[in-house]
Amino acid sequence: MSDLGRLIAGRYRLVERVGRGGMGTVWRAEDELLGRHVAVKKLHVQPHLHDDEVQKLYERTRREARSAARITHPHVIVVHDVVEDDGLPCIVMEYIPSVTLGDVLKQKGALPPEEVARIGRSVAAALRAAHDAGVLHRDVKPANVLLGNDGRIVLTDFGIAVESGTPSLTKTGELVGSIQYLAPERLRSGIAEPGPACDLWSLGATLYQAVEGRHPFQRDTPIETAYAIAADTYEPPRSAGDLAPVIEGLLVKEPDRRMDAHEAERRLSDATTTRTEPVHAPTRPERAAAPGAPARGGRRSNRTALWCASASVVAAIATGGALLWPADDSASTTGHPSQAHPATRPPNPGPSPLPPLPAGYHLQTAGQGFSVPIADGWKPKNVPGGEVAYVDPSGRVGLRVDVVEFAGSDPLQHWHETEEAQTRRDNPGYERVRMGATTFRGRPAGYWEFTFNGQLREYRAVELAFAGADGTQYVVYLSAPNAQWNQYRPVFDTAVKGIHLRE
Repeated sequence: MSDLGRLIAGRYRLVERVGRGGMGTVWRAEDELLGRHVAVKKLHVQPHLHDDEVQKLYERTRREARSAARITHPHVIVVHDVVEDDGLPCIVMEYIPSVTLGDVLKQKGALPPEEVARIGRSVAAALRAAHDAGVLHRDVKPANVLLGNDGRIVLTDFGIAVESGTPSLTKTGELVGSIQYLAPERLRSGIAEPGPACDLWSLGATLYQAVEGRHPFQRDTPIETAYAIAADTYEPPRSAGDLAPVIEGLLVKEPDRRMDAHEAERRLSDATTTRTEPVHAPTRPERAAAPGAPARGGRRSNRTALWCASASVVAAIATGGALLWPADDSASTTGHPSQAHPATRPPNPGPSPLPPLPAGYHLQTAGQGFSVPIADGWKPKNVPGGEVAYVDPSGRVGLRVDVVEFAGSDPLQHWHETEEAQTRRDNPGYERVRMGATTFRGRPAGYWEFTFNGQLREYRAVELAFAGADGTQYVVYLSAPNAQWNQYRPVFDTAVKGIHLRE
């Protein structure tokens, strides 16, 4: 505490130590020139460091100031000045009376989803502004999120941030950042310089911890934690409510399929608004049009309509998690109660025998030459256009299997071509969660997961399109109320893994 009362750069008098981290100590100081309180971050230099390592720390401190100063946003800390004290650089920032999200979680445990959504929206907005300015944070975690006494939420500590176009300060293979919040692609490949998607994965881990009270991949040792992040699934959040789709979209292991900052900010903003069902809404269950079935009016050719929200065909059907993801056969992004162990790779049974049916399922002939596992108690439903549908006892959830012809042989291309022109137009509230290539039993396949608004509630849906050995094209689809996502996702997984095709 010998620094207490010292005058820095002839202007900033240290009044109170308010924080200490691995790279520096933060003081509340009095700016005697302008008569205001500021925060002063003084660099730590360990005596055993070599001169080149000390210079690296100096440069990181200067970069922190430059990086934060490039971003003008209410949820990013404001940098006022960079000065030297005894030859060491110090960053002078705005002072925000606050606690960190990390301290709150240690003291109080998990937070309500609505509060976590508000915090997450602010951090996502800060990351969006940073990325738009060409700055990557690289250390997003609860300890770097300030919860101001006035309600303001601020992302701070750009100490290991990197700007586009600047040389690296890391050695080849060196990883910087907190191990629990490093994105899986960095741990798998040792990428020293991350992309924006890495910050978004860290945000997902932060939100999960905030709403569940624990880290999604916490293990006994750092090595085990790193391995789990890179290769394992995680238990779906149980307390996240409307936040679950956002967290799952952020924790996708493949960076090119991960939710970006703009989408995360939008989805988190939606989650902060309490949804209420209109009192005048009809009492019949929400309906969903199958892909290739009419969303409104007559049947469209070439399967140009999505299997989702309209008010005409069969009870809407929904799901959760990430099956058959990603295409390079690395680990899937989420776990489910029925997949608590080694189901971390896309199923690729090839010539191997299909898995036995789980309890509560039976094999149902779904069309000429193929059959599919169906949950006991689900009833077949006649659907115009040839799709085979099975509806659960509530009438709100159902499974469809279809033999289709796309406009071409590539379902992904077809989906991309029709998503903006028709899917968004015909399905209120449509939001893509994931869309990309994957494999099914060693063959190329397409995966599409999305949400949309039903008449009374939000729905979530998932669709897998693939071809059999004889070239016949199949689609398996499930959609259900988003609030029951985790409950019904195993129905889709079981159907896909156990489908018997004509070969």
